[in-house]
Amino acid sequence: MSAAHGANFVDGPARVAGARRQATIGLALAAAIILAWLTVHVLAVFHYSWTGAGLLLAPVLVAVQTWLSVGLFIVAHDCMHGSLAPFRPGVNRWVGRLCLFLYAGFSFDRLIGNHFAHHRHAGTAEDPDFDEDHPRAYWAWFWTFFREYFGWRELVTLVVLTQVYLQVLGAPLTNTLAFWALPAILSAVQLFTFGTWLPHRETDDAFGDRHRARSNDYSWTVSLLTCFHFGYHHEHHSQPHMPWWRLPETRRAR
Repeated sequence: MSAAHGANFVDGPARVAGARRQATIGLALAAAIILAWLTVHVLAVFHYSWTGAGLLLAPVLVAVQTWLSVGLFIVAHDCMHGSLAPFRPGVNRWVGRLCLFLYAGFSFDRLIGNHFAHHRHAGTAEDPDFDEDHPRAYWAWFWTFFREYFGWRELVTLVVLTQVYLQVLGAPLTNTLAFWALPAILSAVQLFTFGTWLPHRETDDAFGDRHRARSNDYSWTVSLLTCFHFGYHHEHHSQPHMPWWRLPETRRAR
């Protein structure tokens, strides 16, 4: 047996074991995020009372649900790259669909095409996430970003779901707006800020390579809280097969 064949024999089982470990950890973290989101969502939307100490709890619930909504999107993003459960396209596809539907009724199958276009043409006119007319302006770029992903399909889906909540399930309007609509909007701002604008905006310093992406220098904790480590964005673009929870180690290994 040649040295090359011997290496392949050793690397094959090691690669399979690594993929299984990544899938186990990734699916466990995804399940935790989904279950936490659903728990807060149900309790807040259907059972929250705006009386007494409950008034003080509302901002905490909004903040937690905003962060968990970011988590839903990041899990779906890993599914697009097949990094949630390597070599299991069906698992990635269905988990991604579930996460984006819970997030804001988005279509996983529509977003995946845009996301790969973003990777192929990052920071150019062909990048659906980039605003070539406002490469530094925050709100103008955000509006372009919002219109790209929130269209008539998403609007109709959310209107129908909201009516089901209000008319069929009996959810209070105030709770629905405060604990579902508001976290969705705030999480979109959070994702755009830390996952698109800060990494890809043009500055006086030129980008280092074709990925046209920068990473932040936040600590592990701040990185997790801001965008589930997605702010380590150059690392993601250079190694898109890495799941979100492995981006800190990828950055340390630079």
